[in-house]
Amino acid sequence: MVTDDRPDSAAGYREDAAALAVQYESVGFEEVHAQVLHLVPERPGRVLDVGAGTGRDAAALAARGHRVLAVDPTVELRVHRGFPWLADSLPELPNTNGEFELILVTAVWMHLDRPERERGMRRIAQLLAPGGRVLMLLRSGPVPAGRRMFDVGPDETAALAAACGLAEVHRSERADAHGRAGVVWTHLALEAPK
Repeated sequence: MVTDDRPDSAAGYREDAAALAVQYESVGFEEVHAQVLHLVPERPGRVLDVGAGTGRDAAALAARGHRVLAVDPTVELRVHRGFPWLADSLPELPNTNGEFELILVTAVWMHLDRPERERGMRRIAQLLAPGGRVLMLLRSGPVPAGRRMFDVGPDETAALAAACGLAEVHRSERADAHGRAGVVWTHLALEAPK
């Protein structure tokens, strides 16, 4: 919970849910995650989509046969059905349990401050099955008005992961799919020991 005058991590999402849903759904799962699709397990397994938003990625993974749990605090964004949804959020994910072969954290990490990122990474590591992977998409660039965001680099994120026993197995950058000036995305893939 935020105790200062900053907006919470979901600020602006509830109010702008309809417009954001259109924006999110305008770019497909395969386009967003093209650089890391080879790291998605082919064999169906348990998948956790943290900050699932509209459920675009969860729906694509469910269509591939994965058992998906979509987690997001913003009920107003939920577009897709056909898999379980849970109202929950980082850093603690107190309502989320189990072990997952794949955890997606897409465009979420920048909403957490440093202490929250430390707690969040510990929690992600706890939820990851042995040999499981985390696919993160990190945002850097200008912060939209009314949003709570921090500039979080892949080096810091990889170091937090290493402190939790997760190894970096992939890193790549791409331009913003919506053409926003100054916004750059970094794919970071992490893996738990077997």
